[in-house]
Amino acid sequence: MPTVPRILIGAIKRYCAERAIALDIRADGWLFVLDHPAGRHLIFGYDLGLNSAVAHRLASDKAAAAELLALSGVPAVPHTFFIAPAFSGRAEPPWPSMFELLEAHPRGGVVKPNEGTSGRSVTRVATRDELKRAAGAIFDIGVNVAVSPFVEIEDEVRVVQLDEAPLIVYRKQRPSVTGDGEQSLQELALAAVAPVGRERMLARLRAELSVAELAAVVPADARRLLNWRHNLEAGATPVLLDSGPARDACVALARTAAGAIGIRFASIDVVQVNGSWQVLEINSGMVMEVLGRFHPDLVYAVYRTALDEIFGQL
Repeated sequence: MPTVPRILIGAIKRYCAERAIALDIRADGWLFVLDHPAGRHLIFGYDLGLNSAVAHRLASDKAAAAELLALSGVPAVPHTFFIAPAFSGRAEPPWPSMFELLEAHPRGGVVKPNEGTSGRSVTRVATRDELKRAAGAIFDIGVNVAVSPFVEIEDEVRVVQLDEAPLIVYRKQRPSVTGDGEQSLQELALAAVAPVGRERMLARLRAELSVAELAAVVPADARRLLNWRHNLEAGATPVLLDSGPARDACVALARTAAGAIGIRFASIDVVQVNGSWQVLEINSGMVMEVLGRFHPDLVYAVYRTALDEIFGQL
């Protein structure tokens, strides 16, 4: 299993203490047994148990969710499913179909596990060789792949909602540097972090940008992004949106998307491409570990609201 959900564990412990609910934590912090006078409730991983099994599975399957959203008339970034050889029984992955899809998108594509969160193993590809390396690494561990066209994302907003009500809405602001006309992008990026974090920053830069991009001197006052992805785990910063047209548009689209797959409790990523908003992904498991470092009280308020909904039904 991935890293223990420490923010979630803390939130559940706090909630149970406040509500006098008996709590037993098992499976190294992944199974929670909550015993309430009105009944027992189980939480596994980041799944609090508010969503139906079908809605949870749909949200966990990027390609299936994208297909259902398109069928429902909801604008969404398309994702195409490719089964791992471990499940298909074939000796080779479906390379011809994958190459055909890549070549249909001149700007390239994005390869990712069809199920998964936090931007793990998400790779931008432009050539057949890059696609084979990225998809092959995922197939090698027996995981299915989703491929989407690469789109230039102008803005990305996450809406965390319960029963159509937005609980947190925030922009994912990618890290960037401003040039001085003398230093390279790499020099500027490393100077912006403490010495203890520079090795990690350098590894992240090399994974995201080319050698030429890192070595290029950034003109004075010019802004350069350090990452093409918006994931908080990849260095983006959450910026809360309390009001405004962007928030309104994202909340409305997230509500429509959640209704299309029948999900109650979800975080929905909405992206702006060519000035228009569309859904990138829907997440059923509420992973807020990084967000909790910036806004712990807000994250606890989300978990408390969800748990109140659960125990109000017992």
